[in-house]
Amino acid sequence: MRLAIIGGGAAGMMASVFAAKDGVSVDLYERNEKLGKKLYITGKGRCNLTNACDMEELLGSVRSNPKFLYSAFYGFTNRDAMDFFEKEGLRIKVERGNRVFPESDRSADVLDALKHAIKKAGVRVHLNSRVTRLRKDGGRFLLELEEGKTAEADRVFVATGGISYESTGSTGDGYLMARELGLKVTECCPSLVPFQIKESFVKELQGLALKNIAIRVMDGKKVLHEDFGELLFTHFGVSGPLILTASSVCGRNIQEKELKLFLDLKPALTTEQMETRVLREFEAAKNKKFGNVASVFFPSKLTPVMIHLSGISAEKKVNEITKEERRRFLQNMKELQLTVTGLRGYNEAVVTKGGVSVKEIHPSSMESNKVPGLYFIGEVLDLDAVTGGFNLQIAWSTAVAAARAVSLES
Repeated sequence: MRLAIIGGGAAGMMASVFAAKDGVSVDLYERNEKLGKKLYITGKGRCNLTNACDMEELLGSVRSNPKFLYSAFYGFTNRDAMDFFEKEGLRIKVERGNRVFPESDRSADVLDALKHAIKKAGVRVHLNSRVTRLRKDGGRFLLELEEGKTAEADRVFVATGGISYESTGSTGDGYLMARELGLKVTECCPSLVPFQIKESFVKELQGLALKNIAIRVMDGKKVLHEDFGELLFTHFGVSGPLILTASSVCGRNIQEKELKLFLDLKPALTTEQMETRVLREFEAAKNKKFGNVASVFFPSKLTPVMIHLSGISAEKKVNEITKEERRRFLQNMKELQLTVTGLRGYNEAVVTKGGVSVKEIHPSSMESNKVPGLYFIGEVLDLDAVTGGFNLQIAWSTAVAAARAVSLES
């Protein structure tokens, strides 16, 4: 049996190893000049390769179609992924939030482990080989490549990724192949991506990171998402772990309308406790200017913005501040309101939400229900998760599920 894998990213590489070592003849086609370009930049170049949490949290971290992954995740767990890399000589470590990284903090070492396994398994790697079209001719598949070249295969894995980070080769080729062969592709949008904010003052806060704050995303009176953690202000809006996770939950809502984002800058204190603290600070400095006292509560970069939003003159004596002015100042600390106008584009998105509909894919093998012998693995599927190594675990698990299914046939 001859297997063609289209796409030399995380899923494609892993699938090639598991299929080839079980005796399947494997050709791996990669459009770029090297394998794993996107994997190389993941985790800011450190490669958060999985998450060491329990299975309940693993499944709970998947935002699109988690039930579909039940079989794949149990078939090749996060522990299995860690064991695989350790056996290939990669030393790993577990950090905050159970995130798993190479001990060296170098994504290149993860790639080297995969490439070593690929070579050892006898996979034929074809670089600079973009598959432009996929057709089925009788019982075999015909792959059309650039420059008029063709190749044949008995089975095909489509592992082309989504459309995030186009510079790495993720241009949506797999979606086109799926549609041409009669499969449904769900609507796509960027995920794990920063928010664009309407309020102009965010530009003044560019580069400011706020730790241990709480956020709430609202659609009118409906709460779409709440979380706690770290946020980063940018020239266009907000980013950071809190926002990337929020985008995976609220992304499609943001595409349709403006939403409100509320920041609780002091989540450790209730409104009543915060009011007590403000009164205490004001009483201790009642003859001082408000601008000087306000700086007690915020980082220096944030203080001028919070003074402006309060509507209180920085020159005003604290003992002259009215109850209404104090209430507004307090409200901005506990519910700083921002207007979310959109998501940043695919070139800033970690993953793509949407893809080949999992309703048309067998969950234990990743094989198409409509086209026998055709499999879809990794990000090309309508599967995505929050940050923390979960999206790469989807790639590993779906890849191994497909590889094992084909190995059983050979």
